Amino acid sequence: MTSKGSSEPAQQLAANTLAAFLAAPPPGTPPEVIEALGLIGGESGEPLPPRLFFAAVEQSPVAISITNADAIILYANAAFEALTGYTRAEVVGKNESLLSNNATPSTIYRQLWRTIKNKRTWTGTLVNRTKAGGDYLAELTISPVLDQQGEIRYFLGMHRDVTQLHELEGALRQQKARVETVLDAAPILVVLLDGDGRVLLDNRECKKLQAELQGSEPIDLLRAALRKQAGFDPLEAALNGHGFKDVEVSLEIPGAGGPRWFACSGTPGHELEPSARNFFGHNTAGELRLLLLANDITARRREIERAHLENLRARLAEQQLSHTMREALGAAIYQIQGPLNVIHAASQMIKGGSANLTVLSGTLEQISAAGQKALETLEAALPAQPREAGLVVNVNALLREVLELETDRLLAAGIVVDWQPAHVLPEFNGHRTQLRSMFKLLIDNAIQALNESGKTHRELRVTTRVVESAVEVVIQDNGPGIPAEQRYEVFEPFYSGWRHRRGRAGMGLALAQEIVNLHGGSIEIDPEYLDGCRVRLLLTAAIDE
Repeated sequence: MTSKGSSEPAQQLAANTLAAFLAAPPPGTPPEVIEALGLIGGESGEPLPPRLFFAAVEQSPVAISITNADAIILYANAAFEALTGYTRAEVVGKNESLLSNNATPSTIYRQLWRTIKNKRTWTGTLVNRTKAGGDYLAELTISPVLDQQGEIRYFLGMHRDVTQLHELEGALRQQKARVETVLDAAPILVVLLDGDGRVLLDNRECKKLQAELQGSEPIDLLRAALRKQAGFDPLEAALNGHGFKDVEVSLEIPGAGGPRWFACSGTPGHELEPSARNFFGHNTAGELRLLLLANDITARRREIERAHLENLRARLAEQQLSHTMREALGAAIYQIQGPLNVIHAASQMIKGGSANLTVLSGTLEQISAAGQKALETLEAALPAQPREAGLVVNVNALLREVLELETDRLLAAGIVVDWQPAHVLPEFNGHRTQLRSMFKLLIDNAIQALNESGKTHRELRVTTRVVESAVEVVIQDNGPGIPAEQRYEVFEPFYSGWRHRRGRAGMGLALAQEIVNLHGGSIEIDPEYLDGCRVRLLLTAAIDE
């Protein structure tokens, strides 16, 4: 600090300068400059004494300096000394550039001088240097002070240290960048929505899914899927304060080879109100926000579905083996029954004839008894038909599963499948395993027929529709077809129309008819279809056995 004697001329000069400045502030002078220097006049409008202005400037917490038109410092207040580390004696008479740091681009200084030389106020940020050599960010306002002729006489500078504010903003930017890095690295879709469903924040997985959807908004599709498949809207749930977790929905994505499955979770919340009223911690709840997470579980779902199909394939193979055994044994029983009937009839005729035929009659009776015992043995060897509880069935779902099971065979045979399910089918109580087995038998027969047809173009068409209160299933192929005279024979247990039986005793249509009968329906070979074979089934609820 300077002594009292040496500082008085500078103080008097500063007071006179301030008085002239405040008597006629130049246009564009920032309001904070006026406030820092004190009131221009009292309530009566009379000018205040210059020393009162000086006292206000001297005691201001903002660093203030006054320079001449060449930026030579004429005055600096106590806050200037505290901020820069320089005493007034060290800076008065020196150029303001002694505070400059070469970290500030020269273009900033050129723009500063161009502005104030044009008699306009400049506000900006510079990197300044303290007397000790430390750097600080100075938020600076420089206003030109004009004389009565309108020429620049002085410059009034105000600046404050905003280093901590800059560091805090930098820390916030770094924190935001870290959060975004973590979100982008997350293997799940993360989206923050406002109360109107607008996306406030999303991550890379969301943008990746949007690209796969060819520009469609993933959140709109996920919301629609939750409404349709789970029965609720996530935003409506959030408005009611309800979250949700691991709700599985599917999306149809072009080129994905099937639906994509996502496990969705949502957490509602409110941001704190950022208004001035909430400054002192009233914690007024702000707008609703919904954090929506969607985890792609397609691989897991497909693995579950694959395991389910493998299980179905094993069960159907076992059931088909059982059916084949039943069919073969049934055919053997039928074939044995004929001779036994003849023997039994001959025995009865002989009994009514001459007595010398008694021995022959006894022999025939023994044959008949042995044959009957063989029949009973064969019948006992028939595998028992497993009893199955009636459950609600969806015919479309069962047919879709069977077609998936048969995919490899269909592709290997070069068969084009035309699958046309009804959009909505009534569900009814039925035996799922038996129905699956029946559909597989019918589709196997169609594949066999197409293989034996020798045609290059092979087509299998499967359709479903509602007929009154029943479900109609049509399985149609463009194979050789079934002759009209054989359309009833094919339902016999031992009948086979194949050139290559593949070890099968029949076509399985007797079993199909049995299953249809158990479901109160009917099965027929359409006599009007001549371009192959068309099997038409009607199914209703299972009849209690």
